[in-house]
Amino acid sequence: MADLVVTQVRSSIGAKPKHRGTLRALGLGRIGKSNTLPDRPEIRGMIAKVPHMITVDDEAEAAPTKKAPAKKAAAKKAPAKKAAAKKAAAKTTPAKKKTAAKTTSAKTTSAKTTAKKAAAETSKSEENQASDQ
Repeated sequence: MADLVVTQVRSSIGAKPKHRGTLRALGLGRIGKSNTLPDRPEIRGMIAKVPHMITVDDEAEAAPTKKAPAKKAAAKKAPAKKAAAKKAAAKTTPAKKKTAAKTTSAKTTSAKTTAKKAAAETSKSEENQASDQ
């Protein structure tokens, strides 16, 4: 028997509760999710309930997936661990510097905004004094 690839293409929001249940029974939960199911009458019946929300492809027609090539085992494991440890240590150091830079920039921006507010209040008070005279 052939298998069917069922993909959800429409949202279940606003759908009838039975339709949402059928999608869950087909193994679907969100748009774009696919599931491979056997071609049986029960599955065909569920597909017939929600044809407006899914697409169906035969697995034979679907493009075959390629297997990832096997990775080669490293001959020397000890130097690789040391190099990885050095890289990890190097990565953490710049990250701390960036964090420190972000906090100082945040402090300078808050100081700038405070200075701007003070200047605005000063100019308003000067305008009020000028208008009173």
